[in-house]
Amino acid sequence: MSPIPSLATMLGELIAEPSVSSTSESWDMSNRGVVDKLASWLSDLGFTIDIQELDQPGKCNLIATLGTGPGGLVLAGHTDTVPFNEERWSSDPLRIDEREDRWYGLGSTDMKGFFPVAIEAARAFAASDLQQPLIILATADEESSMNGARALAAAGKPKARQAIIGEPTGLRPVRMHKGVMMEAITVTGQSGHSSDPRLGNNALEGMHAVIAQLLSYRSELQARWQNPLFAVEVPTMNLGCIHGGDNPNRICSQTELHFDLRMVPGSNNDDLRADISRQLVPIAKQTGLDIQMRSLIKGAEPWEQAADSELVQIAEKLTGHSAEAVAFATEAPYMQQLGMDAIVCGPGSIDRAHQPDEYIELDQINPAVNLLREFIRHFCL
Repeated sequence: MSPIPSLATMLGELIAEPSVSSTSESWDMSNRGVVDKLASWLSDLGFTIDIQELDQPGKCNLIATLGTGPGGLVLAGHTDTVPFNEERWSSDPLRIDEREDRWYGLGSTDMKGFFPVAIEAARAFAASDLQQPLIILATADEESSMNGARALAAAGKPKARQAIIGEPTGLRPVRMHKGVMMEAITVTGQSGHSSDPRLGNNALEGMHAVIAQLLSYRSELQARWQNPLFAVEVPTMNLGCIHGGDNPNRICSQTELHFDLRMVPGSNNDDLRADISRQLVPIAKQTGLDIQMRSLIKGAEPWEQAADSELVQIAEKLTGHSAEAVAFATEAPYMQQLGMDAIVCGPGSIDRAHQPDEYIELDQINPAVNLLREFIRHFCL
């Protein structure tokens, strides 16, 4: 058995393994190097290793289990990062760089930094200590498709009672987040000479009616749904980009709008899509245009963990903070699908994620290790 590297060394080695996931094929890459490193270290600590291959080449999840028994605690994180602009970094993004009492590097806070913290916390325990298993879960493609978490939910594993997703929250527990869906609406008409509107059917004019209906629907959602735990307490809809037409003297034959909708807990994305699709039908009939909607991503569901659950109450006691709500989406809904109570709680700040010179503060590390050890003691011993 080889000695486990120090926490800083582990983080440095994970950062050095590029594992970008992206909807762009030119950026998308395997996460196998990260998973193999984690598997090696956890195997040396006595964890049983299960690597789940996804349908996508080079993509996999890791389920590492210490101990046996009913229930159990999952410490979960994703192995991938977003794409990066190396020229905008002050240091090599694929090398850990310590300065200003921070560790800089791609994924340092979102969220490769969570794995060395979880492994350091697990060092204090042997399988014989545990009455319920400790599971360290590492997923693929959270930043793009969440296909890793989807594959776990489809396979029905891992089985446990509680899960802590270590996304960066400044070690404050989170028990709910908004969902996100990103959709495209395409309006197709008929081109023609602009001097005679009878020669065509203007897709841009039809899109005007579509946008008016979307904004009306947004107002309806915001009047119906509010949750004061969120900084923005209502659902949001952003009309992000629009393309159409090719010349001012030609009737526009096609235009496409991309938008996102972020819903508070209480509804689901399928119902929202069905609502919007129904509202487009009368516009198509009235205008004679072809109007189609499609999803740009699979989306993430709104999620909420009950405030009176044992996991939330223990998290609030251990951290000294009331459980909060965040606008960004996580893999928590998939843990919920697997039958687990879940919270989101990890070191670092989400404000540093997805941008140049990403870092995690050194003063977050030891408190995070100690916090995870307390969770393990409570739920596994």
